[in-house]
Amino acid sequence: MLISLTLKTNPIRVLFVEDDEDYRATVGDALSEHGFAVHSFADGDSLLGSLDTAADADVIVLDWGLPKISGIDLLRQLRRHGVNLPVVFLTGHALIAHEREAFARGAVDFIDKSRGLEVLVRRLRLAAETGKAGSDLRPEERLVCGKLILRPTVHRAYWKEVDVGLTLGEYDTVHLLASNAGRYLTYRAIYDRMRYRGFVAGLEGQGYRINVRSSIRRIRRKFCKLDPTFSEIETAAAVGYRWRELTVPLA
Repeated sequence: MLISLTLKTNPIRVLFVEDDEDYRATVGDALSEHGFAVHSFADGDSLLGSLDTAADADVIVLDWGLPKISGIDLLRQLRRHGVNLPVVFLTGHALIAHEREAFARGAVDFIDKSRGLEVLVRRLRLAAETGKAGSDLRPEERLVCGKLILRPTVHRAYWKEVDVGLTLGEYDTVHLLASNAGRYLTYRAIYDRMRYRGFVAGLEGQGYRINVRSSIRRIRRKFCKLDPTFSEIETAAAVGYRWRELTVPLA
């Protein structure tokens, strides 16, 4: 109960950079209604000129197609200025190449604007939690599962030392599977990690199976792009999925 009260009195503080004035106002107002404290900027220069505000922020949201300084270039400049807050891209340019570059540059999430407010709210909360968790962990802390390296501080997964480019939700799924390597996890257990415990999906409450299968397919494709021989995620019909039995203990 004390934790809940603390969260209510300390809203997640968001720095939002978006050049479309109407969209910026709409999203800012909507996030405020969901308990976020939003400070908006029309372009990268405005944010860079107000870096003192970053000291009190929890997460930064960037549009990809900003004028003068693009979103990805703005991320680079923020890092050069020592701003290490979690960065989320909210963009209408949801290209795979852009998503991959965003993650390679250290973004924690990449969200298509068409996904809607509910998705944005949930994933911004996850991003903020990532930043808070990172402040309590040693920078070098990591989980090793064979060729897989997981960095909890930034929610990044590496295969053969290359960033796989997973979203936050995909990272959580891989973390769950790898942490239980050799043991099959049910569709429901995986979906609970993807969403939250007890979340009801469509198709008379059974839609979570379809969502889990789709997510696992996306995860496998990302690993296979790096390594066509990837086969660590195993399936048991009507049961669920597991990460292949470990030959190297989980660190």
